Amino acid sequence: MNTPESDFITVRGVRLHVRRWGNPTAPTLFMLHGWMDVAASFQFVVDALGGDWQVIAPDARGFGLSDWPVAERGGGSYWFQEYLSDLDALLDHYAPSGEVNLVGHSMGANVVCLYAGVRPERVRRVVDLEGFGLAAAHPGQSPKRLRGWLDELREPPQLKHYASLDEVAARLTRTNPRLAPSRARYLAGHWSMPDGEGRFMLQADPAHKLRSPLLYRLDEIMAVWANVRARVLHVEAAGSPTLAQIAGEVSLDEFKARFSAFPDWREKIIEDAGHMVHHDQPEQVAALIEAFCA
Repeated sequence: MNTPESDFITVRGVRLHVRRWGNPTAPTLFMLHGWMDVAASFQFVVDALGGDWQVIAPDARGFGLSDWPVAERGGGSYWFQEYLSDLDALLDHYAPSGEVNLVGHSMGANVVCLYAGVRPERVRRVVDLEGFGLAAAHPGQSPKRLRGWLDELREPPQLKHYASLDEVAARLTRTNPRLAPSRARYLAGHWSMPDGEGRFMLQADPAHKLRSPLLYRLDEIMAVWANVRARVLHVEAAGSPTLAQIAGEVSLDEFKARFSAFPDWREKIIEDAGHMVHHDQPEQVAALIEAFCA
């Protein structure tokens, strides 16, 4: 197993934890994890890389070893745009000039796809692992969304605590039956931490469970995607349950028509995998990343 180094970079008063694997002089892959996940999630893909790469993966604000800024402000929501600004600052730190290769899973994939349209001159390649965006919203949903947000602020969500790391690992394998026990145990040690009372809690700010009061405006998202200059590789699990859930009653072809906004987009389907494609088939994912970003 490749052993990472840890950096702590302060961005606008928030200390972000960053994992770095590999040779600092090698070509770099920046990897962004998904919602309720941590940077250590990419360990299996890093181990499967055959070439000489440096991999840089931050714990997003409020996850892993990064700060929980919302807790310091006394509650509230995390704004999605903050993930873009954190990425912008980290790229300024690690790669202040030139183009970069961005890899993202789920939420992280949505971040890198948007960033590539906001700073098109900075991005060379984008690998999108199971990043779909959300179901298109309409203005009539706004009153209910705002009311729900206010209600949740009155009774903020909480995260479950676990009796042991084995129980955390069991929780991971229940969510993803394809996950090998050894990988589940590894992830449990990074996905959770002692709660000070003899149990374990997730390394995630419960405020992430608050649903944003802002609607997902697909037309605005597609306008950003249309500005991307980089080649984009979309990697999807065959029969993706996440895609089916987000699409709802909309046909998959109709839902995925949104990707036509990207000027240069292609797709790879991975068999025998679920939403956590980088856990289920890390060798295939690593090979796709290397071939695309070489």
